[in-house]
Amino acid sequence: MITVEQIAAAGVVGAGGAGFPTHVKLSGKADTVVINAAECEPLLHKDKELILHQTEILVEGLARAMQLVGATHGVVGIKKKYIHVIEVLCPKLVTGMTIASLDDVYPSGDEFILVYESLGRVIPPGEIPLSVGVVVMNVETACNVAAVPTKPVTEKFISVAGSVEHPSTLRVPLGTSFNDCIKATGGTTITDPAFVVGGAMMGYLENDLSKPVTKTTGGIIVLPQDHFVVQRKRWDWQKTVRVGRTACDQCSFCTELCPRNLLGHPIEPHRAMRSLGFNISARSDVPGTIFCCECNLCSYCSCPEGLDPKNVCAENKRRLLTNKQRWEHPLFRPERAGQQMINRKTPTTRLIQKIGLAGYPNKAPLEDHLLEVQSVVLPLRQHIGVPCIPVVHSGDRVQVGQPIAKRPITDGKPALGADIHASITGTVIEINQESIRISV
Repeated sequence: MITVEQIAAAGVVGAGGAGFPTHVKLSGKADTVVINAAECEPLLHKDKELILHQTEILVEGLARAMQLVGATHGVVGIKKKYIHVIEVLCPKLVTGMTIASLDDVYPSGDEFILVYESLGRVIPPGEIPLSVGVVVMNVETACNVAAVPTKPVTEKFISVAGSVEHPSTLRVPLGTSFNDCIKATGGTTITDPAFVVGGAMMGYLENDLSKPVTKTTGGIIVLPQDHFVVQRKRWDWQKTVRVGRTACDQCSFCTELCPRNLLGHPIEPHRAMRSLGFNISARSDVPGTIFCCECNLCSYCSCPEGLDPKNVCAENKRRLLTNKQRWEHPLFRPERAGQQMINRKTPTTRLIQKIGLAGYPNKAPLEDHLLEVQSVVLPLRQHIGVPCIPVVHSGDRVQVGQPIAKRPITDGKPALGADIHASITGTVIEINQESIRISV
């Protein structure tokens, strides 16, 4: 049986989202481990492809996680529409493991929604899945756990979609440039493209294609400059306030369709929008915004005026956290999940149509060979926690899998983070405060 210390030494973090160190998550105790295979971001398919091609590895990772946290139940939450994937996975599951068939809705991959849809448990606002006896892991994270201790995290699976010649899921060394990833799909099919990293809904625009793939990068979507998604991600705070203040008619659709509100959490985006009219966006009368998951459903789909409640909530949340304002005993109505959730889910097909992605191939088959690259740039911080400290020097020759940066020691213990390893065999040609560059 592996240990959490071995998982930490292998550099395993959540392969999506913020990159929470997996050894910390698996240090707790839970009765259930849920594998998040919902993958609700439009056009991204890496988790589905991983299940198809690394089925036994996924199951091994789930089994190891269950052992570590003392769980007797393991669940793989996957959309029921992926019948062919479920047919491959089912025969490989062992005693204590089951599949939760999920509706094709957004954001089914939000861990709060996933836990409810898979187990019927509602995580209270401000808490984590462990508070209801659950640990949630990404598909790729589970596969990385299965590889411990023989193989540290040196590779990443990433979907490249949109306006590219051959939408694909790639297997690349960590630190591979976005440009190399796009070239591997045959390049872009449009002139003057824009690049969304991480997903159309929750990703961000990136202009610098020399930036590297990290442990949390899940996808790159290539879109025209005038595409709805690109234009909305370019809205600045001043425009959000100006348009929201003048056009919001308080219809409350943003709140009525908010996934976290439907779970009974006290998040009400329409109240945050109302605050713009009084210039009180960080006052205590909208503290529920601290529970916003920033899924963007309200801004991209729910609002009939095309306003931006998500960024109003997100800005409010940042100010509340900066001011150390918290809602100590938030209102919580978990019964709402049973009353409203089933009737107010947002179908992914409807979302794809609404945000202008219906014309793109909704597939990204796996290219299982490891992409060969000439150089990589490995950021020293690819996770929640503090940056790692280099343990190599410029000019050193390194091998794939060799530790090149480790967590700093604080009060006699490693700080929160995850070690970093060389993803290619080559020479360290540059070390700075942010990253290490290796070339073959």
